[in-house]
Amino acid sequence: MTHYRDNRVPGGTFFFTVRLLDRNSTLLTDYFSAFGEAMRQARVRKPFHVDAWVVLPSHAHTIWTLPPGDHDCAMRWRAVKIAFSKALNKAGLPGLRVAGSGDAIWERHYRDHRIVDDDEYTALVDYLHGNPVRHGLCQHPADWQWSSVHRFTASGFHPPETALPPPPWMRSDPVQQPMLR
Repeated sequence: MTHYRDNRVPGGTFFFTVRLLDRNSTLLTDYFSAFGEAMRQARVRKPFHVDAWVVLPSHAHTIWTLPPGDHDCAMRWRAVKIAFSKALNKAGLPGLRVAGSGDAIWERHYRDHRIVDDDEYTALVDYLHGNPVRHGLCQHPADWQWSSVHRFTASGFHPPETALPPPPWMRSDPVQQPMLR
């Protein structure tokens, strides 16, 4: 198993999943630059480190590390979702409005899980990078362009060639599910 210990930064580290309401949508990859810009804007207003990420057509997984003592993930995700929705409105996509104004495009909640140790961090980075393979979108993690796998590979890390199963807390047992916010 690869060890990403040197990639971690101080502060609380969290794994997130955000989803669009329409599970068949391709908005996140169709408008990837708008999603990236929304993340950048949120980071300028309230800093956080994006440790790893993967963007699929209708959902995204990220690992963020917040500054020490700062646990306000909700405000950051709200800023990302609003900025992305506004960018789509500017692009003239019909029927899309900013969250809270009627036809929201995002699921209201997001899934988060605080990462507790290096082994869990490593497993989640590998899971995240293998997610496009699991969804049948490519054959190898490096084939997916909307992923931090390329940054990791350039730094000397090598992701698994196959998709890993989700961690136990991500499976169907509601008692083990991470918090929905």
